[in-house]
Amino acid sequence: MSEPRTSTPTLDKDPAPTPPAAAGSGRFWSPRRAPAAAVAVLLLAGAGLLLYDIAAVRAHHPAMRWRRALARQLAERPLDDTWVLAGAAVAAALGLWLIALAATPGLRGLLPMRRPRPDVRAAVDRETAALLLRDRAMDVSGVRSVRVRMRRRKADVRAVSHFRDLDDVRADLDTVLTDTVRGLGLDRPPALSLQVARLGRKR
Repeated sequence: MSEPRTSTPTLDKDPAPTPPAAAGSGRFWSPRRAPAAAVAVLLLAGAGLLLYDIAAVRAHHPAMRWRRALARQLAERPLDDTWVLAGAAVAAALGLWLIALAATPGLRGLLPMRRPRPDVRAAVDRETAALLLRDRAMDVSGVRSVRVRMRRRKADVRAVSHFRDLDDVRADLDTVLTDTVRGLGLDRPPALSLQVARLGRKR
């Protein structure tokens, strides 16, 4: 008589660990194609014109009139001349503008969202978020009209009520809008600024 076989229970494999969520999406950088294209075209045109004039001078032709006039003006005008100072101010302003474009992300109309996965980035359009807050506020009883201005750090909500007590309307709006802002899943939820006024009363 054969001995009964004993089976060893198999342990279930642990599920694959979920990747940790990243801290936030961060600001989205704008490609800024128009300023980059404009600067590239201007630099290319200026460099091409200057190289053509230098090549013409090397070939024993006279330099262009504009370059001779510019060289004469730069040699004769003092550094404290009004036109020299104005040109330097314009060049400095353009340089600062280009540095600001290169160092700032831009796309201020997008509100970054929290990242459920490290390889996922998402954002909410600021106008869409403002429209969602307005729709949620209009669902509150007693609210006649709502104006929402969504900023990066602050959401300004101005509501007009035509019945119910203003304190009750304000409390309901604060609860609804706070839940709505939290439900947007933003990386940095904006602070809520709420004002409620009676219909026909100056605010």
